[in-house]
Amino acid sequence: MSLRMAHLLVAITALLTAQPRVLAQVIPSLRTHAAIEKTAAQPVEIPPTADSDAIYTAPTGQQKLRSFASDAFGPYAFASAVFAGGIQQAYDAPPEWGGGFHASTVRVASNFGIELVTTTVHYGLGAVFHEDIAYYRCLCTGLFPRLGHALISTVTASRGKDGRSAFSFSGLAAPYAGAMAALAWYPDRMGAKDGFRMGNYNLLGQAGQNLAFEFIFGGPHTLFGHSRHSLFSRRAPTTDPEP
Repeated sequence: MSLRMAHLLVAITALLTAQPRVLAQVIPSLRTHAAIEKTAAQPVEIPPTADSDAIYTAPTGQQKLRSFASDAFGPYAFASAVFAGGIQQAYDAPPEWGGGFHASTVRVASNFGIELVTTTVHYGLGAVFHEDIAYYRCLCTGLFPRLGHALISTVTASRGKDGRSAFSFSGLAAPYAGAMAALAWYPDRMGAKDGFRMGNYNLLGQAGQNLAFEFIFGGPHTLFGHSRHSLFSRRAPTTDPEP
């Protein structure tokens, strides 16, 4: 495991094991003050907090299906596969796949397959455990509170009618399931240890996705804050009741 990965896992573990009062100070309004819009259509409402009158409403089956389609086949899935495939191509990993254009397409397709399995398992287990696995952007201010929110949201989900935040087994298991599935098409020399190692990097990639939606794509205080109609867009919803 790389030093960077170890630091990430330590940070997530520390946040999960922090005392509630400390956690509330580090990550204000965890999974609140935020919502998701993956197809620039119907936003998901946000959980209530002491400083907000918003009422949490769990996403409908149709919203979950559209969210799954966006996560599995949207621009981020392809961009992530191309990025990871490019890194593997540069380092000739695995070496059995060789070099050249054909090898690069194989690596990109492999990473897309990992993303697809990861997303499918995440949503599937989320449904089994009654978790709302959508990423909710934090509308708190400050780099570190938003950073902490994005990282801890990798392994938390909203539960219950009030949308309370809780540890998400699906969020932790899905990256490793996707990596282990890749052993079916990776070279035969690779085993469970390699799958676990790839799962660590996959978990890091899921954290990177949350960071992208928190700081980069189409929402308040993001790099592309005006791209509201982009498929990347995840913006805070209106809390006014519909007429």
